[in-house]
Amino acid sequence: MGTHCVNLHAELRRRQGANLENVIMPPTTPYAGKFSSCVPYSSNANHQQPTSPYRSSTVPKPARENIYSGAYSVGENPYDIPQPHSGAYRSASVSSVNVREHHYTSCALSENPYSSPQPHSPRQHSTSCPGRAHRHTSGSSGSSSDQSCRNNNNVAAAKARLYGHGVTTSYGEMCYHDNSLVSASLEALIQHLVPTVDYYPDRSYVFTFLLSSRLFLPPYELMTRVCHLCVEQQRSGDALLDKIRFREVAPKLVQLLTEWTETFPYDFRDERMMRCLKDMTHHVARGDEYSWRAMQQMTQRLIKRLSALGQYEEAVAALNAAAMERPASLKSKQASAQRNDVLSLCDDPFVLAQQLTHIELDRLSFIGPEEFIQTFAMKDPLENHKGFFRKRKTSNLEAYVSWFNRLSYLVATEICMPMKKKHRARIIEFFIDVAQECFNIGNFNSLMAIITGMNMSPVARLKKTWNKVNTDKFEILEHQMDPSSNFSNYRTALRGANQRSETAHSSQEKIVIPFFSLLIKDIYFLNEGCASRLPNGHINFEKLWELAKQVSEFLVWRQVVCPFDRDRRILQYLVTTPIFTEDELHLASYESEGPENNMEKDSRRSLRSSLLHRENRT
Repeated sequence: MGTHCVNLHAELRRRQGANLENVIMPPTTPYAGKFSSCVPYSSNANHQQPTSPYRSSTVPKPARENIYSGAYSVGENPYDIPQPHSGAYRSASVSSVNVREHHYTSCALSENPYSSPQPHSPRQHSTSCPGRAHRHTSGSSGSSSDQSCRNNNNVAAAKARLYGHGVTTSYGEMCYHDNSLVSASLEALIQHLVPTVDYYPDRSYVFTFLLSSRLFLPPYELMTRVCHLCVEQQRSGDALLDKIRFREVAPKLVQLLTEWTETFPYDFRDERMMRCLKDMTHHVARGDEYSWRAMQQMTQRLIKRLSALGQYEEAVAALNAAAMERPASLKSKQASAQRNDVLSLCDDPFVLAQQLTHIELDRLSFIGPEEFIQTFAMKDPLENHKGFFRKRKTSNLEAYVSWFNRLSYLVATEICMPMKKKHRARIIEFFIDVAQECFNIGNFNSLMAIITGMNMSPVARLKKTWNKVNTDKFEILEHQMDPSSNFSNYRTALRGANQRSETAHSSQEKIVIPFFSLLIKDIYFLNEGCASRLPNGHINFEKLWELAKQVSEFLVWRQVVCPFDRDRRILQYLVTTPIFTEDELHLASYESEGPENNMEKDSRRSLRSSLLHRENRT
């Protein structure tokens, strides 16, 4: 990361022959955490602060206590609710990349916790499973294989210690390698999740299995089976003894359900999940008043979270509808010249990058970790069941995808709209500076969206405009996000930003907003590249560990709060101002700089006819 920083600065000095301070934007100020921080993947107590291209700056003023007030009107602003805690590059090396490849598309998809501690890092799972305490199972109605599995846990751990590393131990229906769970039957994994009086599953296992179990069975079925096993294991035939034993296990059952509701709250948009939760609340109420009160508080937090989610989704839908209303000012380039552009609203690239960061973090905070897995999970046969909680299981992820596309088209629209070449060049230079500020902040998603918009063919063909632009900084930013070698430059920058965030001593160093399309693709190919089941029918738990590691990293990134002041007018403009469609962009581009050949002339005539016909129909 530090190497790229040095190269970036050296290149700017060489190209411009100027002092470095003359090309760097005003200092950026990343923001502090929105939630209590997650357990990091690895201990960083002795980790030296890495060299980073993110410039240090003064600590910002703390955000206002109510950061959502005063942004938009309630009817328009999805963030005004209480929240819980690209085109072909112009460079020759990538000129063949099609612009659509840099856009998120929904075709890749099928069809915040409040106060609980965050999921234990999956990277710390290696000592958690076979060496766990022997589970109390007397009087249990569990299967003999489950009993055998539990009775041999300490034996497995002893064997691993005896023979050292590289030991693979199979017993019952679970298999460990070097004390790490690598495979098991689905039944054994479910049993492993069930708490008893003297056993509670490791938190990394809870997070990993709750996240990925939806690949094999729907969440409501898993919850039903776990609750049933937890109750049945305490039955002995003596009613008084059963009540005493359930009272002892009830706090651990509540703890498990609390982790579930606060880490994966969107699972409970399913009425079946809520019914099961209600049934368990009644059952706990008969045995332990303290646990019953804890269940009530947990349910209240869950309902509050789901209510906030519903408000957010409704507000985003209203914003999208407002943005789709195309005023007459966009029906022709001449008329659109009367519309305000981004420079008339904000001429400071640092401020615009801050507002983009607000939008990114707000939308990230509503993406449930399970949505990454739901994109390729089994389809629920009752998916079309209508009810209050039955919503699309990846809707917030898709909304974030749509935001990336909108930002790309907004950038292209702002560039293609002005009549004068000098004005277009000024807007291009402004967005280059905004992109650099996004890089400095750690907002890679907005950075890539801006680069994508500026490389769309309607913008890239404006040669006379580009000739008036100093593109040195833009080419360096393109190099940072170059897709060659599987985005190796970006991945290096992301690692540097991650290290900076993990070792941060101030809020300004915590921000990491990944290039989201690549994150989705990484998880998708990890799922596609590894079998979920082994030839013996066992679940490939090593794959589940890897999925959990990637998703838990996302949880760390989303648990931050933006310290920048909100600018209501800028935010309103970014999320609601109408933008050109792809055809309108091409036509606006031809009207800015005329066709250069017969093919472009034919394209302009066709576009004019098509858009005119469309306007007459509407």
